[in-house]
Amino acid sequence: MQLEKPEVAIDNRTTGRLSKPERRQQLLETARLIVREEGADRLTLGPLAVRAGVSKPVTYEHFETRTGLLIELYRWIDTERITAFRTLMAQENRPAKETISALAKTYLACGTDQGDEFHAVGAALAGSEEKAAVYKELVEAVIEMFVAVLRPHSNFRLETLALTCAALVAAGDALTSAVTRGSCSASEAEEVFSNLIGAVAQGKA
Repeated sequence: MQLEKPEVAIDNRTTGRLSKPERRQQLLETARLIVREEGADRLTLGPLAVRAGVSKPVTYEHFETRTGLLIELYRWIDTERITAFRTLMAQENRPAKETISALAKTYLACGTDQGDEFHAVGAALAGSEEKAAVYKELVEAVIEMFVAVLRPHSNFRLETLALTCAALVAAGDALTSAVTRGSCSASEAEEVFSNLIGAVAQGKA
């Protein structure tokens, strides 16, 4: 009797037969590597095609222009951060002090975990109208998350809390940049951010 051969799972990513979403993901991952290893100035559609092992028209099909590529990479990296932030903050019914500490630690960790790529891509897009629109969209998503987390622990009206959370997000981003630059340690930034959030939540800021 002839034994059946065991089925072998085929990873499409190693055979070159990628779906369009898979190819786009591969290109974004490759673009991020280029930024990490060579800097954002080296990221153009031509070098991306070579590094990803595809023809140049493939990169143009997905991103059309270098600015389009940078925008999508910027959005993807920050969406990763927001997703991780939401996941880590999903636990409900924390006491106020624990919530504040977790919020500060999680937001800073999610920001610094992205390394320098997010800031490098953002700098490469400086002055871009497209970047301004995407940045506004991403910041609004984070502000909504801050509001959802702090609302049970704050006496502010919703409108006031939203404005306050916008200020907190800006402060968190500034502290994240400081840690990334080496201007302060992660623990120092976390302590400052926790104190700031705590003061705001208690209506003392």
